[in-house]
Parts: sequence; structure tokens; C-alpha cells
Amino acid sequence: MTEPTVADAVNRIYESLQADNADIDLHIANLKAALARAGLKEAVFDPTRLAHNNRSGRKLMQAYFRQRGVAVKFATS
Repeated sequence: MTEPTVADAVNRIYESLQADNADIDLHIANLKAALARAGLKEAVFDPTRLAHNNRSGRKLMQAYFRQRGVAVKFATS
């Protein structure tokens, strides 16, 4: 089994968010490992693909991911 890329890990997180956060902690851990392998410091998410695309939803997501060691940034249109 191959290690997931950052893009794969981000897509799995989108799927998890749409499925009421199913296995979200596992997907965050995979994202953290993928970021380390790629030498990146933060993950970039498309806010239009989030279940709660409002300021409080984005801030909650950033805080939750930060507690698990992943910095989150949101792409701008």
C-alpha cells in the first residue's frame, strides 16, 4: 500500500467532513504524515467544499486541526 499524497489526504478529509466527520482523526493523522513527507508546513483547503463554509466553521476547523498538529489555510477565489 502506498503512502497517501497531500492531495489524497485532503480529499479524504473532504469526504469525511461530508460523512459527518467519520474517521476524521485518522485522516488528519494521514494528512500530517503526508505534509511531513512533502516538506510542507500547512494544508490548503477549498472553503466551498466544506460542510460549514462560514467564518465560525472555518475557525473551528482550524482550531481542531491545530490541536492535532496540522496548520490549515483556506484558498481564496
